[in-house]
Amino acid sequence: MGEVFGVRRGRLREQCAANGSAAALVSRPANVRYLAGAAPPDAVLLLGPGEDVLLCPYPAAPADGRPDDALRVTVLPGSAGDPAVAAAELARTAGADSIAVEEHHLTVSRHRAVRSVAPRVRLTDLGHSVEQLRLVKDEEEIACLRIAAEITDQALGELLESILVGRTERHLALELERRLVDHGADGPAFPTSVATGPNSGRAAHRPSDRRVEEGDFLTVCLGADYRGYRCEIGRTFVIGTTPADWQIELYDLVFAAQRAGREALVPGAACRDVDRAARQILDAAGHGDGLSAATGHGVGLEIDEDPQLTPVAMGKLDACVPVTVEPGVHLPGRGGVRIDDTLVVRQEADGGPELLTITTKELLAL
Repeated sequence: MGEVFGVRRGRLREQCAANGSAAALVSRPANVRYLAGAAPPDAVLLLGPGEDVLLCPYPAAPADGRPDDALRVTVLPGSAGDPAVAAAELARTAGADSIAVEEHHLTVSRHRAVRSVAPRVRLTDLGHSVEQLRLVKDEEEIACLRIAAEITDQALGELLESILVGRTERHLALELERRLVDHGADGPAFPTSVATGPNSGRAAHRPSDRRVEEGDFLTVCLGADYRGYRCEIGRTFVIGTTPADWQIELYDLVFAAQRAGREALVPGAACRDVDRAARQILDAAGHGDGLSAATGHGVGLEIDEDPQLTPVAMGKLDACVPVTVEPGVHLPGRGGVRIDDTLVVRQEADGGPELLTITTKELLAL
C-alpha cells in the first residue's frame, strides 16, 4: 500500500509543478489520509520541496490509519503550535519560493499565520486537486468499501431479528452503532438515523425518544467506517402487521425510483441524468415538491463527497466511482420511505453497477 501513497503524492506534485508551486500544504483530514495513509487529529502533510513530511500534534492512533513508511513523520511538541504554520516554516527553510495551500479548508486566521512565518513565499490555491484525485477509487479502496458494506449489512440484519416494538429510535440507533463496532468497524460512518411512524422517510432524521408502534413504517440509515472508508445503507420496513395499501403503494414507488437511479449508473452518464432518472418517477406521482436536493453522492474517505447526483450537477461518471442512490418520500403526519444503497460504477462488460449493500429491499413486516 505504501507504493500507492507515493504514486498519489507524485501525481499531486506534478500538478503543483505544472502550476508553478514548489511545495504543497495539505490540511483537509480526508486528503491528508489519502496521501499519507494516516490523518491524526490536526495533522498536515507537506509535499516538498525536499522531502514529504507528515506533521502531527499527536502520534497516530490505530483509527487514524498507518502512516506511509516512506514519509517522515514529525510529532510536534505541545508548545510548537499549529502544524500548518510549522509546515510552512519548514518549506521556507528548505528553499521553497511558493506553497500551494487548501484555501477551502484553511481558516482566514490560519492562512494569515502561515503567511506570517513565510512572508516572502508566494501562497497559491491548491483548490480541490486532491478531491479530484480521490474521485476514482483503486481496487484496494473499493475492497475497504466492500468490507464496510458487509459490516453494515450484518449489523442491520441482526437488528431485524430482534424485538422492535416498544423500543425508542434513540435506543435502536445506539444498538446499531454498537453492532457496527462489534463486527469490525472503526465506528459509524455518520450518525445513525432511525425514524418511526410519522418520522419515517425523513432524510437525516435525528433519533428521538419516540417508541416503535405496531403498523409503523421504520426507516433506518446507517453505515460503517472501515479503515477510513465509509459506506451507507437505508431501508424501510413495516412493524408488526401486514402493510396498509398506502404503505405498499408508496414503497413500490420509491423502489421504482431507486431502481431507475441504480440502472442509470454507467460510465459516461451525466450526474444530473442519474438524478433525473430517479426524480422524474417521484415527481410524476406528485411528490416533486418535497424531494431531497440530491438523489445521491459519492462516498469514500468521507461519507458525502463528489460526485453529487443533483439536478444541477456538472460532470459525468467514471468507472470505479462509488456513489449512493437514495431517493425517498416523506408524507407529513404519516411517514414515508427511503431506500439507499452504495454502489460502484462499473463498465457493462464488468457486470454493470456493483451493489455493495445487499440487505433485501423487499418490504418486510417485522
